[in-house]
Amino acid sequence: MQERSVRSKTAAALFALFLGWAGIHRFYLGQVGLGILYFCLMFFGISFVLGIIDAVVFFGMDEETFDRKYNAVGGTVPPIYRRMQGFPDPPSRSRNTPRARQTNNREPSNPYKINGIKKYKEFDLEGAIEDFKKGLEIQPQDISLHFNLACAYSLTEQVDKAYAHLDRAVALGFNDFEKIKTHDDLAYVRIQDRWEEFKEHSFRLQLPATEPPPTPEAPMQEPPVKDDLLLAQLKRLAELRDRGLLSEQEFMIEKKKLTR
Repeated sequence: MQERSVRSKTAAALFALFLGWAGIHRFYLGQVGLGILYFCLMFFGISFVLGIIDAVVFFGMDEETFDRKYNAVGGTVPPIYRRMQGFPDPPSRSRNTPRARQTNNREPSNPYKINGIKKYKEFDLEGAIEDFKKGLEIQPQDISLHFNLACAYSLTEQVDKAYAHLDRAVALGFNDFEKIKTHDDLAYVRIQDRWEEFKEHSFRLQLPATEPPPTPEAPMQEPPVKDDLLLAQLKRLAELRDRGLLSEQEFMIEKKKLTR
């Protein structure tokens, strides 16, 4: 059996309290992307506050909750990697139960999705994005692929694409909004100015309604003019109007005078 590492809640809390400004506790928990974000925020003083907040959360968290979130309970894969697929952590259940077999048979295999998740775990984000996009060509309605892409785009600071795939995941039925509000890899999305508006719209993009183009007015038919002099005068008036030297109202008044 593959040996797994067990992370200590107390160690994580102490790392957060004393070294949270550098994101050490996030690296300790295997959250490399978030650790890099904390390190970058250190230069603005933000990660000092975040580290203290994380320390308070860890100290107040019970062991069972900590193990469920950051240790491999009942397996060798930490729950954070299961959450990359966009679904809540599955309950403990024997893989041989009929329901488990039915679920496994229902979802078709998508090799790009599997490879993308593997690259995501290895922090090869560009490679993961390419595989997830190819996976969508096979399963364009896959909610977890859209959620995974949103997380990957968030970590690579491609905000517009992250919001677009979050919007698509919700449109397809993803309704675990708490995960969107707390998922570590979506932290960069949540610090954007548009986040509050996005949240108020139930995590959907609000696109402005496009107004139909105005119907062009039919050109005014010029009355037939036989007199060459009168025609020249009318053309002169039209030129003055087109150059802005005459308003439309002034043009009509002068034209009526000439055609009486």
